Amino acid sequence: MIIRFILLCLCLLAPGLSRAASNDTEAKKSYIHRLQLADRLRIAVFQEDDLTTLTRIDAHGRINLPLLGEVAVGNLTVAEAQDLIQRGFRDGRFLRNPQVTVNVEEYAPREVSIQGQIRNPGRYTLPIESTFTVVELVTKAGGITDIGKGTAVSITRLNPDGSQKTFTVDVESLIRGKKGQGKNEDNILLLEPGDIVYIPERLI
Repeated sequence: MIIRFILLCLCLLAPGLSRAASNDTEAKKSYIHRLQLADRLRIAVFQEDDLTTLTRIDAHGRINLPLLGEVAVGNLTVAEAQDLIQRGFRDGRFLRNPQVTVNVEEYAPREVSIQGQIRNPGRYTLPIESTFTVVELVTKAGGITDIGKGTAVSITRLNPDGSQKTFTVDVESLIRGKKGQGKNEDNILLLEPGDIVYIPERLI
């Protein structure tokens, strides 16, 4: 009887576990790296060894390439950068049918910071080629203090044009798994390099 009961419980839990694993897999798949300051790139052109280049993205989001000069690739995906460079060679009539490959040889440090009522405030490194959520950061930083207001956690993000945008997330509800709490975007909000997370103090 005990064994049958355990098997029955496992059957009931299996769909939920499967969905959780599926959601985690989808989150990891959703990550697309955007090229940023200090990323070190290797740009190769098929059958054009003289055009192979190792370069870093500068403070203006640009790289310097043979024949093309400065090319703005900051905040582009690898595929977008490849297409841009290929069009540059083709439109400039340097090559008839260029086949460009862009590889990230070395990633720039990808960090976020968390401040306020968190047990271990400071800067944290984002995983390479993977996603990292606000909830994961809060957990890694030891959790919210007893006087922290987890229902109003703010994330300040610097946009490529220099402007700032601030999100407010109900992390407390997300951690507890409450249904119907917070917006859908809160559940899928992924941190980006340079984000500043702040946990305010609860008003007693």
